[in-house]
Amino acid sequence: MTPNAPTKTTLHFIRHADAMPDPDVHVDQGAGYDLLSLSRKGARQAESLARRMAATTPLIAVYSSPTLRARETAEAVARASGLHVEPDERLREVYLGDESLGEIQPAERAAAVRERLAKLANIALTEGTWNAVPGAELGTHIRARMTSAVDDIVARHPEGHIAIVSHAGSINAYIATVLGIERDFFYPIGNTSLNTVRFYDRGPLIVRLNDTGHLESPLETEAGQTVALHRTAQQSV
Repeated sequence: MTPNAPTKTTLHFIRHADAMPDPDVHVDQGAGYDLLSLSRKGARQAESLARRMAATTPLIAVYSSPTLRARETAEAVARASGLHVEPDERLREVYLGDESLGEIQPAERAAAVRERLAKLANIALTEGTWNAVPGAELGTHIRARMTSAVDDIVARHPEGHIAIVSHAGSINAYIATVLGIERDFFYPIGNTSLNTVRFYDRGPLIVRLNDTGHLESPLETEAGQTVALHRTAQQSV
């Protein structure tokens, strides 16, 4: 496979924006992480990503995991590009059990979520699998559902740029599959980062990983709005 071969479809895998609960936001008793909206920080991240993609990437479709944090991120991207969001259950995060936030004091919720996610990330990065988490979804199942979703999306869109908003664990598993890596989790993925896979006649090619240029190098437009135009990344993709 060569980069000069005819391109069919380019998929931009995006990890959802920050959803650490703000202290002054009500969280229903029994609510788990999957029911949390984006934090104020996350909403800003999503808008920065949306402006970047609208300015640099001619999207023709936006797909999303069903979790609220992923849907809200996808909706920001879709709005900026004049599109609507297509939900796909197969793009959900790795199942690691549910944990209620309703019993935790508001000021402590973000710390509790952050502590749990850090613990899970440490397991994933150390072990490369989720086997150490009791009842966790098997890596083979994660890879199979993600590959199934991607295959269907590529078949539905034989060319063009597609945004797929998902999660760190599931994106890791799919990218690992493309690269032939045994580890289900092999690199940390930042919120709203772009991870791009370009499909050629001979198969997929990874062209970008963990790109958060829209968060790191903001440029001010004449109207005073912050726009992240990571031109190096744009030219490479």
